[in-house]
Amino acid sequence: MPIQSCDIFCTVVDNFGDIGVCWRLARQLAQEHGHAVRLWVDDLGSFARLAPEIDPARACQHLGGVEVRRWDPTPGAPFDTVAPHDLVIEAFACHLPESFQAAMAAAPRPPVWINLEYMSAEAWVSEHHVLSSPHPRLPLVKYFFFPGFAHGTGGLLRESMLGAQRDAFLSSRAAQATLWHRLGTQPLPNALRVSLFAYTNPALPALLAQWRDGATPVQCLVPQGLAAQQACAWLGASDQQVAPGTTLAQGNLTLQVIPFVRQENYDELLWACDVNFVRGEDSCVRAHWAARPMVWHIYPQDDAAHHVKLDAWLERFARSGVAPEAARAMTDFCHAWNSHGQAAAAPDWAQFQAQLPALAAGMDRWQRQLQHLGDLAANLVAFCENRVK
Repeated sequence: MPIQSCDIFCTVVDNFGDIGVCWRLARQLAQEHGHAVRLWVDDLGSFARLAPEIDPARACQHLGGVEVRRWDPTPGAPFDTVAPHDLVIEAFACHLPESFQAAMAAAPRPPVWINLEYMSAEAWVSEHHVLSSPHPRLPLVKYFFFPGFAHGTGGLLRESMLGAQRDAFLSSRAAQATLWHRLGTQPLPNALRVSLFAYTNPALPALLAQWRDGATPVQCLVPQGLAAQQACAWLGASDQQVAPGTTLAQGNLTLQVIPFVRQENYDELLWACDVNFVRGEDSCVRAHWAARPMVWHIYPQDDAAHHVKLDAWLERFARSGVAPEAARAMTDFCHAWNSHGQAAAAPDWAQFQAQLPALAAGMDRWQRQLQHLGDLAANLVAFCENRVK
């Protein structure tokens, strides 16, 4: 039986990662699958950075074919009385309101309940994907759905027309000119273009110094935020100067602060750059589809659990057919960028740069392999429709 509607619950943990995934999934379910989608978000202020039309003061609004509602995830907090949709997605174990769970159990046709987990390349993900967990009190079953990089997982979010859109952008000077106008800058001739989206990072000053002192001109585009503040401070700028349009140059490094682009335009930035530094989950996935050399600043976790996830991802890339020297350069650089292993070691940009052609070919090959997993939204819908009574 077809799924026709969906509730997605999201709590914003690290400013953009969780809401980035949920907003992308919500739009894809609405626009490609025709679902009536209701997205529940606790932090509309952070959401508005990705979708500027969002009004943080409004409790209910519509955007991109999605109904957006504010909610308070605090246990016992008041919650709107609404009928649950056919599919209920609890993103990243954010815990549904008790009253909503009761409404799910009382529905004539209880919804399919999904706990959308964090993305991981670890081997155990395939073993736990779509496992069920009966509710301890109510006649409900929750299924764990894992985005991943291997068969037996949910795959990664990817819109059906993304490849065609990328090709059209790369072949259109007008589309590229529109992007540069939106960013408030222009590409520098003969410069290596790098997008830098990262958390505050102790390895950043050493990297900036290597770009400054290197033989290749580097144009670094960094969106307004923590990484921009750190980079501009290292280059001698005050906090008041860290705004879109700021350009700072030393040696062969030109650093430009760009606006925090809306989610729909982020792909174009990745396509326009030669190397992409990304952070968290959503931007990491988009960097794969951009098929450019990338560096992942993984979200830090207690007990260095993120280093295990990082290594699992690097190992999958190394097994995808990339040249061994390129895989080693990628591993070494990502380890240094994430303070993994020899934490004091600076990232070796010269080693990484020497492998950029091989890394570009490797990323293109890997993203083509990942497409064979199907996209996460379609895989999710197919799984749930097989469970509707």
